[in-house]
Formats: sequence, structure tokens, C-alpha cells
Amino acid sequence: MSVDTSIRTVLRAPQVIRVLLGSQIGRLPTASGPLALLLFARQSMSLAAAGLLVAAYTAGMAVGTPLLARAVDRWRQPPVLWAAAVVSGLGFGAVALTGGHLAGAVTGAAVAGFGTPPLEACLRTLWPALLPPATVPTAYTLDIAVQEVIFVVGPLVTLLAVTVGGPTAGLFAAAVVQLAGTAMYALSPAARAWRGVAAVRHWAGPLRVPRFGVMMLGVVGVGAAVGSIAVAVTGYAESAGDRRLSGWLLAAQAAGALAGGLFYTRARPGGPGRLPLLAAALTVGYLPLLLTPGPVPMAGLLAVSGLALPPVLTAVFLTAERLAEPGTVAEAFAWVSTAFVVGSAAGSALAGPLVSAGTRYGLAVAPAAALLGTAVFWAVSLGDRAPSRAAGLTPG
Repeated sequence: MSVDTSIRTVLRAPQVIRVLLGSQIGRLPTASGPLALLLFARQSMSLAAAGLLVAAYTAGMAVGTPLLARAVDRWRQPPVLWAAAVVSGLGFGAVALTGGHLAGAVTGAAVAGFGTPPLEACLRTLWPALLPPATVPTAYTLDIAVQEVIFVVGPLVTLLAVTVGGPTAGLFAAAVVQLAGTAMYALSPAARAWRGVAAVRHWAGPLRVPRFGVMMLGVVGVGAAVGSIAVAVTGYAESAGDRRLSGWLLAAQAAGALAGGLFYTRARPGGPGRLPLLAAALTVGYLPLLLTPGPVPMAGLLAVSGLALPPVLTAVFLTAERLAEPGTVAEAFAWVSTAFVVGSAAGSALAGPLVSAGTRYGLAVAPAAALLGTAVFWAVSLGDRAPSRAAGLTPG
């Protein structure tokens, strides 16, 4: 008899809505924090200095996330999450109190990023404890799809706070929202009951597995593709004569990603062999953007280009769980997030000067980077034929 793996089944499971919602709220600062830092810095700093604050926040997050997730693997979730949320909140507060002093603001932003609670990794380690194995892939996809809402709601939270209380309020709002979401998640019985797997540990953690390390290069490629689009679309909007179009165009892509994720929850889980196929679909989805049509058809093309992203990330997380050694799963998930952030930053940096030479050049970064990721994932899929584990995977 077939098992019902629908979204409805996942959401009806005890505690699922609570931990999913708490995680989403706690992760809002990943989208609201950079905007809050930019708006605060632009009061008294140059655009370059404002960008430095965002870079410091992103770099702090990239370094801190795997380290905090490693602590989760070796200890428990709530203490690590509480400590991280407090540290990150202090970092946001330090930026607000610098009075425009660049060195202090950069340090505070780095601390805020470093302390970002690893809610994404924690939630994904929790799914096997809350759900039957057959429904875990659905939970992964649902989580990845719903997180697109973060990039819509997060900036709105910042803009509302800044409108009411000025740029400093945006920073405090990020800290408060992060703490509230962390509390909602960390106080759940599921998070308090979870324990890491006892295992002999290595200093390299999941990176000790060669195929996992190689896969991270593919994730960097996917991240670069996604990061480049935001810059390229901004350039497209400016060339079309209205910079505000960029927000609507990126929202269209996010809507496409949400739809693609929700649709993919109906798919049967696959092994590593499916990963390069999905990445190839992502690559193909970016190619029509090079036509640079008018704003309305461009919005449609961007929506289509977003469809494959949640399925790709779902396959990445399922493969990461498969490849990670016992006792390193939370850190493995955190490395996926870090690799994606690093790739996104690299893609943004690369697309910037190319957009100056022409919008199509900037848009070409996405398919090129996604193609690189596809090649890497193909190599990973060839090397892995291990038996499935908790997520109920089957070979490609």
C-alpha cells in the first residue's frame, strides 16, 4: 500500500507547523538584516562602506553557521540556538550604537552574522524524528519552497520598522524577530528532545567525505547563478528606465520558485542520480533570459527560471544527508547553506562589472554557473552508490 507523502500529511504531523513557522520567522533576518544594515549605513556612510557592512554580515554568517551546527551535532539544539540568537542580537545592537563609526559597525555586523542561529540546519535534522521516512523528502521541499517567503517578508519587516522608527529600528527589528522565531522553535518539545548521534568525530566534519566536499563546489555554482540574477535584473530594470521594476521581477522569480517547490513535493524521492538532471533543468531555465524581452514577458521568463531551484536544493540536502557520516548531519546541512551564500556573493560580484558592459553579459553568469554546478553534481552522482539512509532514498 502506498504511503501518503502529500504536504497535507506533513503539516498534520505533530509539531511540524510550530517548528516550520518558528524556523521561518527566525530566519527572516537573513533577508531583512542586509537591507537594515544598508539603510542604517546610508545615513552617514558611502555606498561602498554600506556594502562593506553587508559583506561583513555575510562573511560572519558563512563562517559561523557550520561552527554552530557542529556544536549542535555534538550537544543539543536549544542551548546553541539561544546563545547564537543573543550574540547576533548584540551584534545588531552594536551596529546601531556605533554612531556611524565604520570599524565598529563592520565589527558589529560580522558578529551579527556569525551568531545567526543555524535554524535551517537544525530543522532539517529534525524532520526524520517528526515524520515517517517516506515523507521526509516532502518536508525538505516544503521548507525550501516556503523559505522564498522570507525574501519577500524580510525586507517588508525592515521597511516597516524604518518607516516607524528610523534606520536604527530596522536593526533592532531584525534582532527581535530573530529571537522570537528562535524561541518559538527552541522551546518546542521536538527541538528539546533531539540529540546528536554519538560518533567518533574528525576535525573536518562532513568535509572529510571527498564526494561531499566536491558537491559543495556544485552548490557554490548554483549559489553564484542565483546571486548573479539579482544584480543582472537590477541592471535590466535600469536599462528599461525604472529601477523599481527589479523588485517586481525578482518577486516573479520567487513566485516561480515557490510554485516549483510545491509542485515537486508530489514527486517521488530520488537519489544522487537525479541531482544533475535537476541542475541541468535549472541551467536551461536561465537561458531564455538572454533574450531580454520587455518587462512583462521578462517577468514570465524569470518565474520559469525559478521553478527548478527548490527541487535542486531538495536533492542537494537529500544527497548531503546520504553522504554525511553519522554525527555530522547538522554540520553537513550548514555547509550547504554556507556554500550557497559564498556562491551567491561571488555571483553578485562577477555580475556587477559584466552588467556595466551589457545586461546580457550579466544575465549570462547564471546559466554558466549553473552549468558548472551540473557538471560537478554529475561527477558526484557517478561516485555514489551507497545504500539509502533515514530519508528513504533510492539510487538515482
